[in-house]
Amino acid sequence: MKSFTRIAAAAIAAVALSTSTAFANGHITRASFGKMPNGTPVSLYTLSNSHGMQVEITNLGGIITSIRVPDRHGKVGEIALGYDNLAGYVKNVNNPYFGAIAGRYANRIARGHFTLDGHVYTLPINNTPNSLHGGTIGFDKIVWNAAPIHAGDPRLALSLVSVDGDQGYPGALHVKVVYTLTDANELKIDYTATTDADTVVNLTSHSYFNLAGAGNGDILPTRLTIDADRFTPIDKVLIPTGIQSVTGTPFDFRKSTAIGARIGKANQQLKFGNGYDHNWILNHPAGKLGFAVRAYDPRSGRVLTMSTTEPGVQCYTGNFLDGKNIGHGGKSYKFRYGFALEAQHFPDSPNHPKFPSTELKPGQTYRQTTVYKFSTI
Repeated sequence: MKSFTRIAAAAIAAVALSTSTAFANGHITRASFGKMPNGTPVSLYTLSNSHGMQVEITNLGGIITSIRVPDRHGKVGEIALGYDNLAGYVKNVNNPYFGAIAGRYANRIARGHFTLDGHVYTLPINNTPNSLHGGTIGFDKIVWNAAPIHAGDPRLALSLVSVDGDQGYPGALHVKVVYTLTDANELKIDYTATTDADTVVNLTSHSYFNLAGAGNGDILPTRLTIDADRFTPIDKVLIPTGIQSVTGTPFDFRKSTAIGARIGKANQQLKFGNGYDHNWILNHPAGKLGFAVRAYDPRSGRVLTMSTTEPGVQCYTGNFLDGKNIGHGGKSYKFRYGFALEAQHFPDSPNHPKFPSTELKPGQTYRQTTVYKFSTI
């Protein structure tokens, strides 16, 4: 019942907003995106900058439904995997979390258990045998409150209150996520959260990218540079087992390398993940905004540069996409048709004392900033 309390409370989410709100460097428009099965209205917000870049965000799950940026010839195209209507997200196949805010705890918690302050907390098992992305009714399935922030760049604020005991997590958690589209073709995401009791928090954006165009073939030619000397190897159910150097492994992306160059190698880690589905430990100091990943698609000339304050990034290469998800323009999202770059603390951190802590206490504020910058060469 407590999970559904959030939905009822969010019925006021469609904050009054004119059809179009102007900013110094662009504008935001709001349109109806339909209604949830329980009747809750859902809105779709389009952020546009002065260079023609557009980002669409719905207040259902804070989902980034669309990112449209130019290629090297100036042709604007869709590079985010997603659906053209609300039904796609409500009735999605195998729940790939396209574009959603994942929380309270992004990624996996082993066997749906963790211990905090001597108490064992039990979470829903929705990715057998683990709990994934906050549980059965994670933040991706909630209608958030939404309102523009009047500033130079188009900026949209989303907020919710996750009650004590929601999906098994302790403490009432107040969450705010602000999306900003800058005039430098940057999508900036700022997260904050506070709690009234000790809890754990790990938030991320789960966008899938295909820089050649969403639905336009696989992402294997895309070249990645990941500023990480180490990663967290996993077991057969994708739970970290420790920390390992990338040297001499298919996980060494310190120099620009095509995703497909080594993804098919006979490697136990790649077998466990059915490709790349791992957390890289970033080299820059946690808490400071620093370079994380550069992705370049030689077909389109598009470049995505990711910076974050988080200590890790999960790179997932769409290994469980199977063509059943029909997205933008009726295109089928097949095996490895998109990659995700999820800024995060490490998976299953509450069960690994040597990993950076994800604990949040009353009086503290969880903060994260992640920036996706788009350009061409």
